[in-house]
Amino acid sequence: MATTPDGRTIPPAHADERTMLEAWLDFHRATLALKCADLNDEQARTASAEPSPMTLLGLVQHMAEVERNWFRRVFAGEDAPPLFGPDNGHGFGLSPDRGLAEATAAWRTEVERGRELIASASLEDAGHLPGHEARHVGGNSVSLRWILVHMIEEYARHNGHADLIRERIDGRAGV
Repeated sequence: MATTPDGRTIPPAHADERTMLEAWLDFHRATLALKCADLNDEQARTASAEPSPMTLLGLVQHMAEVERNWFRRVFAGEDAPPLFGPDNGHGFGLSPDRGLAEATAAWRTEVERGRELIASASLEDAGHLPGHEARHVGGNSVSLRWILVHMIEEYARHNGHADLIRERIDGRAGV
């Protein structure tokens, strides 16, 4: 497979739907990891720009929560409490005793668990949404296909944020 100069695997130009969706999701996961590479905890806590308090550390925590929600809670129906506490604002809140290494390890664990949960599933298999999320989607279930597309969208949006935050930290942009 072809890779970008920074080592990320480029999704195939021609593949079946499942391969394509998983490859793009993995590409965006690798992009988030790249945005956080070689940063210390202080840098990872640097906010993007006033008035936003968004940080790379917060983004990693948020994406760990997003992975956990869509693959474990929604798709697999697991009772998985929030990783960073119920009042953490979807993972964006920072704790003085949690750094980038711990957050990244939690995120990677959730990524691997998600991969395990969908490995033998069909794109048509469905997960079930709680009432508050079902109202936003218009129904109480979503297919694995929908979840994968949503995850790609979620990472793509936040990787744009991550690019701006990283540029603010050390001038490194567009990686």
